[in-house]
Parts: sequence; structure tokens; C-alpha cells
Amino acid sequence: MAGVPQDGESRSAAGGRNPWIIAVVVSIATFMLVLDTSIANVALRNIAGSLAAGTDESTWIITTYLVANSVVIPVSGWLASVIGRKRYYMLCVATFTAASLLCGLSTSLGMLIFFRILQGLGGGGMAPSEQSILADTFPPEKRSQAFALYGIAIIVAPTVGPTIGGWLTDHFSWHWIFFINVPFGILSLSLVQWLVAEPEILRRERNGRLRGGLKIDWIGFLLVALALGSLEIFLDEGQRNDWFASNFITAFALVSVVSFVLLIPWELSRADPVVDMRLVFTRQFGTCFLVMMAVGAVLFSTTQILPQLQQSTFDYTATLSGLSMMPGGICMLMLMPVSGFVSGVAQPKYLIMAGMTAVAIALWHLTSLYPEATFSFFAYARIYLMIGLPFLFIPISTAAYVGLPGEKTNQASSLINVARNIGGSVGVSLSNTVLAQGMQVHQSHLVANTVPSSPAYQQAIRLATQHLMAQGSNMVEAQRQAVGLLAETIARQASLLAYIDVFRYSAIATAVLVPLALLLKSAPQRGQSRRDLQAAE
Repeated sequence: MAGVPQDGESRSAAGGRNPWIIAVVVSIATFMLVLDTSIANVALRNIAGSLAAGTDESTWIITTYLVANSVVIPVSGWLASVIGRKRYYMLCVATFTAASLLCGLSTSLGMLIFFRILQGLGGGGMAPSEQSILADTFPPEKRSQAFALYGIAIIVAPTVGPTIGGWLTDHFSWHWIFFINVPFGILSLSLVQWLVAEPEILRRERNGRLRGGLKIDWIGFLLVALALGSLEIFLDEGQRNDWFASNFITAFALVSVVSFVLLIPWELSRADPVVDMRLVFTRQFGTCFLVMMAVGAVLFSTTQILPQLQQSTFDYTATLSGLSMMPGGICMLMLMPVSGFVSGVAQPKYLIMAGMTAVAIALWHLTSLYPEATFSFFAYARIYLMIGLPFLFIPISTAAYVGLPGEKTNQASSLINVARNIGGSVGVSLSNTVLAQGMQVHQSHLVANTVPSSPAYQQAIRLATQHLMAQGSNMVEAQRQAVGLLAETIARQASLLAYIDVFRYSAIATAVLVPLALLLKSAPQRGQSRRDLQAAE
């Protein structure tokens, strides 16, 4: 059973209570954390205007949070083992909640960025601790159901985030996208202190680790911070700064690459590494790591790209674009329990293959996007995409812990969250790059076919002029407006074609990764003992 070592001593955080209560408690802070990751995106323009900052400057509100987050996540497993898992988790929730309040009270861009860094440091340790708690509290055959409940918060929150963020910004002010975290944080802290236990075996492991003095892998800490922090800046700011044409971006790319090259052998040679890189090089966990990166790329990139498409090309408001994603969230809410049940009777590798196939088909469906696409098209497209994701997230989360000893769950939880975050950053960055370059390529092709001598061009100008004259413009003014209208139409079509390119490449990449799941080992199912499983394999 999960969290039960050879001597029979439990690692469960339930402390004799119903373990489902613990799953609900940790999901509260998870929802708050993931909601905040997506909720701030829709309010950037309002924040920039309120704080007298430029649009490019305001993007550091997102970037600095992600950098702080990416630096803390991989070392969270080690920190939880040293500080104590419950104590570390409460410290993270308290830091995130206090920083959210301070973000909402900020009166300058500098203040807001500083408190966003603090918020990212607190938020980075929450998800790994929560997943470690669930993995230790539930036996392998029930983990899928526990992760289903937890996954509702992980995947539904980014779906409703843009809607809530847009509504709060439109009807109140951007300050409330941070204030909304405070009551959730206070509630989470109260329930964790009251209900979540720290198992005795974890206390003994911590005391044993600290006996003889704490040995901190400072070099490992530094290399992790440089590698992932620089990678996050490179991915988040690369497109805006023209990638390697910018010395700023090139410098961060070099720092990240060199740090990664040094980090791997350094951590592999440590007896008590701050990040257990050995896990990534195992067949089971390494495969889960790669597939989770793909899930993160699809989830985060589509969550950003779809509202961006609607607001830039179809003139949706932030609230309306958020509402178009709500049906997908409802679909996810309904399918999570189904996925949790099915994961208990079917092997994760087959569910992952089915889920990735469904996601690839849903992404390919988005390539049928057309200029007159309606609200229902976007709503159904999001529903189709959400059908496959529950059958990815839960099986991956379940399979990642198969065969791991109990003392490795903290490190495994940290690394699986690193995979999701890196995948998300890579997915968003590649999508925006393909989008920007695709717009230029398609616009140049369209413009090349709109020469004044072209009969199609002349007919388009003539029809547009007649339409504008019917609206009350004189001939000279109507002809000038017709040229501008045609240029606007070309830009809109180029944008639409570029978005279709993003969806096409994403679908192909997802389909290519489907066979990867066959590398996974079988996981214990309901009513199946480990001996039966080994015999079956």
C-alpha cells in the first residue's frame, strides 16, 4: 500500500481521519494557486494603465512570478524533507496569501513585481507538497481517484481563471484578482492546521537527516535557480525580444544551457541531492516526466492562445472569451471522476494513449477555424479538447509513483510539477513564435496577390467602394476607405491562418508522442496484489 513501508508504518497525512477529507483540503489551495496563474493574464493592460507602465514592462508581472515559481518547484521536495512536509506546506500557503494581499495593495510596478516574486516563491512549493501528501495518504489502487479530485482544481482553475479575471477587472478593478486569494488562503491554512497530520515516520526521517548538522547543497541550489530561472526568462521574453538577435535573450539561453550541463552530473554525484535527477533517468518516471511536459504544453498554450485569438481576431471582450471556455471546464468537471474510476481498472499507459489521441484529434479540429466562427464553435472546440485531458493528467500522476519507495515521493512530486511547468512555458513560447512568424509569412503571401493590376483586387476594391458609398461616403473617401478595409481584411486573414498553423503543429506533435506511453510499466489495479501484477508482467 502507498505510504506503508516494509515495517507497516504509515506515511499517511490523514492521521486516522478519512483520507478524502485531506484530498479536499489540499485541493482548496491548489485551486487558488492555479487560478492565480491564469487570472492575471487578462488584466495586464489594466494594470499597465493604472500603474503608468508600458505593455512590455507589464509582462514582467507574469515573467517574474513564473521565474520564482520555476526556481522553487524542483527544490521543494528537499525543503519539505528538511523543514517538515506539513510545516513547509503551511509556510508556502501563508507566503502566497500574504503576497497576494500585498500585490493587491501595490501602488507601483516595482512594488507589484517584487510581491509577485514573493508570491511565486510561496506558490512554487504548494503543488509538490500536495501531490506528495496524496501519494502517501492513498494506496496505489486508490491514487487515481484521489488525483481525480485534485485534478479538478489543477485543470478547471485555468479554464475559469480568464472568466473570473475578466469579470473582476471589468466590474471592479485589477486589485481584486489578487485580493480574491486571501480568503482561500486563510481557509486553507485553518483546515491544514486542523486536519492534516505529520506522520511519525516523516519526523524520524527529518531528524535523521538533520542529525550531525544540516548539509545544504548550495551549488545544486544555485545551478537549479540559474538553469530554470534563465530558461523561464528565455522562453517568456524571447519572442518579444526577437530571440537570438537580442544579446539579453542570448545571455540567458547560454546561462541556462551551461547550468543544466553542470547540474546533471553534480546532482547525480551527491548523496543527498537537492534535486534527485536519478528519477528522471528511470524508465517509468522519466516517461511520465516527458508525457507530463506534453500535457502542460497543450493545456497552458491553448488556455492562452484561444482567448488571445478571440480577443485579437474576433473582437471578443475578456469576459466573453472566458465564457467560451467555461463549457470545457464543466466537461472536465464531469469527466474527472469518470477518469478516476477508469484509471482504477485500466492500465495508465493505455489511457494515456487514448487521451493523447483525443487531444490530437481535438487540436486538428481547430484547424477548421474560419473567419465567421461563432461562439459555439469555440465552446465546442474547448469541450473536445477537455475530453482527452482527464485521461492524461490522472494516469500520469498515478503512474509516476509506481515502484517508488515512500521516501522518494517528495522529490517525485516536485519533478512532475517541474515537467508540467516547463512544458507549459515551452508550449506557450513555441505557439507565440509560430504565430508571430506565421502572420508575417501569410501576410506577405496575401499581399503579393493583391497588386492593383489583379482583376480580383480591382473587383474587391470596387465592391468595397460601392458598399461604403451606400453608407454615405463620397467616391474619393470611399475609395480611400476601401483600400484600408482591404488591408485590414488581409491582416485578419493572415492572423487566422497563423493560428491554424499553431493548432496543426500542436496536433501533429501530440500524435507523434502517443506511442511513448507504451514504455510505462503496469500499475496495481483494484483487487490486484503486487504479486499478481508482477506475475502478469
